[in-house]
Order: sequence, then C-alpha cells, then structure tokens
Amino acid sequence: MGKVLRDLFRFNREFAAGVILLGFVVLIASLSFVSPYPPNDSFVVPPDLPPSWAHWLGTTSRGQDLFWLLTFAIRNTLLFGFTVAAISRVLSLVIGLVAGYAGGIVDRVLMSINDTFIVLPLFPILVLFYFVMRDKMSWILLALVMACLGWAYDARLIRSVAMGLRTREFTETSIFSGMKMRQILVQDHLPYVLPIVFSTTMNNINWSIGLEVTLSVLGFTDINTPTIGVLVYWANQHTAMVAGIWWWIAFPIGLVIVTFIGLFLLAVSMNEFIDPRSRLSRIG
Repeated sequence: MGKVLRDLFRFNREFAAGVILLGFVVLIASLSFVSPYPPNDSFVVPPDLPPSWAHWLGTTSRGQDLFWLLTFAIRNTLLFGFTVAAISRVLSLVIGLVAGYAGGIVDRVLMSINDTFIVLPLFPILVLFYFVMRDKMSWILLALVMACLGWAYDARLIRSVAMGLRTREFTETSIFSGMKMRQILVQDHLPYVLPIVFSTTMNNINWSIGLEVTLSVLGFTDINTPTIGVLVYWANQHTAMVAGIWWWIAFPIGLVIVTFIGLFLLAVSMNEFIDPRSRLSRIG
C-alpha cells in the first residue's frame, strides 16, 4: 500500500494536488485543539469586525472569532464525513463481498435489499427523520442514519468485482485447501477491492459532507454543534449578506469547496489507478 501511495504521489498530479489540499484542510482542523475560545461561547470578541491582523477572518455578529470557529466547524464536518464513510464502507464491503462470493439465493436476497436502499429518496427521509427525532437529534445520530442509507451503490460495485474473483484459480485453490468463506473474503478477495473502496470512500465523504451542509443550512440538524453548514445557518439567521458581513459566509464556503476539490481529485486519481491502461500510460 505504501508503494502504491508513493507511485501515485510521484506520477499523478491530481493525487498530489488532492493530498496537498486535504492536508491544508486537516491542518486548519487540527488548530481547533489550541483554540483560545470555546466554540459555543458568544461575545468573546467585538462583533462584526472585518478581517484584520487581530482577527484574520473577521468576527461574527455573535461575537465569535471566525478563524477559530472555523477550525472547530471544519473538524466536525470532516469527522462527520469520515464517520459516515467508515460505517457505510463496512456495510458495503460485507454485503458486496458476501453476495458476490455466495451467489444463489444469498445474492438475490442481499441485492433485493440493496436495490431497495438505492431507490429510497434520501433527502426527504432525512428531513422526516429530523422532525421525528428533533428533540434527540445529535451529530452522531445523523451520521449513523446517513451511513445506513449510503452504502447501496458501492455494495453493488464491490459485488461485481467479487463475482469475477469467485471463478479465479486462486479462489478455487483456497476452497480446496479447506479455507472458510470468511478467510477467503478477507485474505484473497479484500486486497483486490481496496482501491475501489478507497475511491468510493472519497466520493462518499463528499456526498455526506454536501448533504450535511445542506441540512444544516436549512436548520435540520443539531445547530449547537459547529459545522460548516451550521456557520452558514447562523449567518443567514443574522442576515450577514444584507448587513455586509460577507466574510461570515465566504470563508466557510471557500474552505468546504477546497475540501470538495481535494477529495474529488483523490477519487479521480484512484479511479485512474484502478484502470491498468491509464496507470501504465501515466507511469510511462
């Protein structure tokens, strides 16, 4: 895996640019651990100050330093995206590998469940979930619900790869040697789907962050936990653009766009690496 990452960074400019952009975002998020201001405290600094040397990104109408508030917001947004992606990757891996390897009735049952989740309208379901669980809505609860709804597309992709691996000679050799299904899936099949998992993980993080930002801007999440969407929500509540406090919206949106671009470049570069022809063409 280390050699793969080294070759990608060396020969693929998209991958290198994505790593640099995402590293910058992670650096901003890590500064939240040394913030002089708690994220939920208001009026700790003068409100509505434009960017300056004293306050690099300005201050909000709630008397918060936007730079330090943004470090907490992007940290929570990244954690949200990685949490959703990690849980949904486990679901998609287990269901995709088992369905592709087992075949028969197991495959038909699992794919029937998979197709049901594919056709579900996610956004209306999440809005309905907010109104049902409004009093108990939390960051982790929303992440769990989105993870349970966001695995189906990738499970079908992993299943298609597993179906091809099932007929390979090394799989038959493992069966004849007495290996159990769990051992075959983990030791023989999992390494073949890891590049696909990495690529779909980047796309899933982008999807989950985008959906969380959308829900937060509309107020359909826990507005007491600072995220990028919650920052924009409070800016809209205080009519920041009308009042000329453009930095309250511009900097959070700019940072989340950098995050989207970094994750997109990583996904595109990994898709190119999966294709042997484009990989050989890139390396030369």
